[in-house]
Amino acid sequence: MDEERASQELADQLRRIIGRLAVVRPQGDELRRAAEVAGAFADRLDQLPERGRTWEVSEAGLLPREFQAYSPLSGPRNPLAPPVRFHFPDQQTGERPIFGEVTFGAAYEGPPGHCHGGYVAAVFDELLGFAQFSPGFTAYLHVDYRRVTPLHRRLDLKAWVERVEGRKRYVRGECRDGSVLLSEAEGLFIAPRDDAEFLSRLDQQR
Repeated sequence: MDEERASQELADQLRRIIGRLAVVRPQGDELRRAAEVAGAFADRLDQLPERGRTWEVSEAGLLPREFQAYSPLSGPRNPLAPPVRFHFPDQQTGERPIFGEVTFGAAYEGPPGHCHGGYVAAVFDELLGFAQFSPGFTAYLHVDYRRVTPLHRRLDLKAWVERVEGRKRYVRGECRDGSVLLSEAEGLFIAPRDDAEFLSRLDQQR
């Protein structure tokens, strides 16, 4: 547990650095000193052992009901993630919605003062993937951008499975700033032919 907490604290500090680098404009000497410090830290990381299990950074939805700590979108231990935070119902079935929240910092800026639309689409892919509550791969994702997405504001997320047709799952989601609808998405996800076989293969990589 201490290791997990330390890993998240490190990711939080790196997120802080990434966010500041997006907005500060240091002078040359200060940039060079910072680069030297960053280089020394990177050299130290190069000496550490790497993970040996690919499932640690699996996309949302590939491991049912298991939170991915290193996901590039929702992983609190991944400094690239905003991160997105999800709230799951007590009884996890595909018929019930899931909720989430995200705050985009300066590192995600596209239009001045607003989030890049590509990050919004990526968050929907993660959100709708989690809403399946079982393995599934994105076959189609469509996003309607109703308004620009602001930075530095808590945004509320919601997703639900609209219908299931065999291995096909049709999922919908929305992103709101308070009561204002910012964007909504629909996606088609395809379940593996055999969930048990798929999960068994993942277990072999552990």
